[in-house]
Amino acid sequence: MSHDEIEIDLDDLSRRMDGAMTALKMEFASLRTGRASAQILDPIQVEAYGQMTPINQLGTVNVPEPRMVVINVWDKGMINKVEKAIRESGLGINPVTDGPLIRLPIPELNEERRRELTRVAAQYAESAKVAIRNVRRDGMDQIKKAKGSGMSEDDQKMYADEVQELTDKAIAQVDKALESKQQEIMQV
Repeated sequence: MSHDEIEIDLDDLSRRMDGAMTALKMEFASLRTGRASAQILDPIQVEAYGQMTPINQLGTVNVPEPRMVVINVWDKGMINKVEKAIRESGLGINPVTDGPLIRLPIPELNEERRRELTRVAAQYAESAKVAIRNVRRDGMDQIKKAKGSGMSEDDQKMYADEVQELTDKAIAQVDKALESKQQEIMQV
């Protein structure tokens, strides 16, 4: 194999780093702030028709006002199950059922709870960074292997720089996302 054919799949590394960011965004969405958001229900699954189903597949989720989420459950038979899943989710929200509607009044967060949530957000961000650094390490390992297969010094350096650049960008994205999530949490 001529060493022109030795390539490091930067797209794959980039995709995997993006994956860490996507996972982080989902984790952030599940952190309840004082504002109502349809995404807070995303992590909650309801046993429906023999399988675990997200709430937004069982009804229409609306946010009519800053501290209220309303779910219009399509199948009346599922109302109690949806309500029970929310109660047991650990979100700390008490659903109020009103006919086919389940109202979720979002309580204001006290100072202590806000601080706790910013800490949790920071932990999520740290895990995302670890995942990104693992992808970086994998990329650098691929470059080392390619060196053994005859990749030129210049190419090694070029790939190493690219991998580092992808890593720096991804870490910066995580930091930015964390900062804005923490501001959102502390906002009264």
